[in-house]
Amino acid sequence: MSINGDIYIDNGYSYGRVDKYIFNTLNRITVMNVNGSCYGLFIDINNNLYCSLKNLHQVVKLLLNNGTTIPTIAAGNGSAGSLSNMLNSPQGIYVDSNLNLYIADSANNRIQFVQTGQLNGVTLVGNGSSANITLNYPTGIVLDANGYLFIVDSYNHRIVASSYYGFRCLVGCSGGGSTMYQLSFPQSMAFDSYGNIYVTDRKP
Repeated sequence: MSINGDIYIDNGYSYGRVDKYIFNTLNRITVMNVNGSCYGLFIDINNNLYCSLKNLHQVVKLLLNNGTTIPTIAAGNGSAGSLSNMLNSPQGIYVDSNLNLYIADSANNRIQFVQTGQLNGVTLVGNGSSANITLNYPTGIVLDANGYLFIVDSYNHRIVASSYYGFRCLVGCSGGGSTMYQLSFPQSMAFDSYGNIYVTDRKP
């Protein structure tokens, strides 16, 4: 959802597009043409729409309302791999106020950081990093107002977060399950305006 209430929906699998539903109406507009499903969508402060194409191992972006629906590459060369210019089944994405891109590079078990204007990424967390935590198929990523990373560590059934002292487990720290303290293959998360966390827990 955009800041003005418009809703953006992935229709890539069936129709090869991302659609915008205008706030308070049933009007639909195609805003981006894609070659597959978007497993993550994000709109940055400059009105760029990002789509993570898991099955194409790329993240693409498009400046909205610029007269075209054809996106450009933001990260990934289209081949699955673990080099700095490659991704493997990317899913969750986040863009900060400096237009830097964060990617949950799921099958590489890592979080990639791509600076604005660059195509090569740096591994922040997971395989190939010095962070004090191991990830297993991360699928979601969010930054809070203080710049701390929150990661949906899906196959470890937990939410982890960065802090001044390193990474720590926040939710689901006792293994996968269906109790009130556990998660089971969580997919994504979001904050509300009060800082509460909402998690999509796929297998309760």
